[in-house]
Amino acid sequence: MFARMACLLSLVVLCGAGFSSAFFLGYRVYATEAEPKPLKSQVVNWDDAQLQQADWGQMRTYFRGETHGTKDILGAVAVVEPGKAVHRAHRHAQEEYLILVAGSGTWSLAGKEFPARRGDILYAEPWVYHGLTNTSDEQLIFVVVRYNPKGVKIPPRPDSRADEQ
Repeated sequence: MFARMACLLSLVVLCGAGFSSAFFLGYRVYATEAEPKPLKSQVVNWDDAQLQQADWGQMRTYFRGETHGTKDILGAVAVVEPGKAVHRAHRHAQEEYLILVAGSGTWSLAGKEFPARRGDILYAEPWVYHGLTNTSDEQLIFVVVRYNPKGVKIPPRPDSRADEQ
């Protein structure tokens, strides 16, 4: 019985980084998930970012989670193939910045379209339809930073329309 308890305790210690608390009830171990830990200052290299391949190109995710002042953060780089888009114009509760670093295309913002050129930055408020399409014959590369600020009430969904147009 001691060996069994020691084994369970070792499991709890080894897995402890992912749990805020663990307790025994009989011989079973129960754990509760930890509060998310804010991101620490760091540099993430291109090759170390999480890669997602898709028919439109690729997304490299550098940061997910929360920081001192934000939650639900996404920091990523998308490489979009000619004539493609990550998705159609869409909306969500998070604020979002899109920074066009290479290529050209078409911005979609609040039902209007604009030329998209290298160096442009789009800001989308919560629940505002937005998007970026590569309308050129070269790759388009953009940086996305999406988040909800901590301590700020998220605006309620304004209507029942679909989140992607």
